[in-house]
Amino acid sequence: MNRRELVKTLADKMSVTQAEAMRFVQAWEETTTEALESDGSLMLLGFGTLSAWEQTERIGRNPRNGVAYMIRARRSVKFKPGKLLLKRLNASSSK
Repeated sequence: MNRRELVKTLADKMSVTQAEAMRFVQAWEETTTEALESDGSLMLLGFGTLSAWEQTERIGRNPRNGVAYMIRARRSVKFKPGKLLLKRLNASSSK
């Protein structure tokens, strides 16, 4: 599902316009980013936890020519799914 499909699905489920659903998605993105920047994590009980973490500097390799180069340290995000999300995913896959 991409952003456009998400907005359309949210608009249908919430009985709002796609413009309103888009504002909701944008607000969600901003709020999530702010939470990760300030607290380092965002926990949604049952759904999962988004956590910011520091990737260390490391050596990478260009797949085209095999030349090694240094990849700079950077912040990234991990997602740990919650128990309810995993339960629903596994229940639907076992049918």
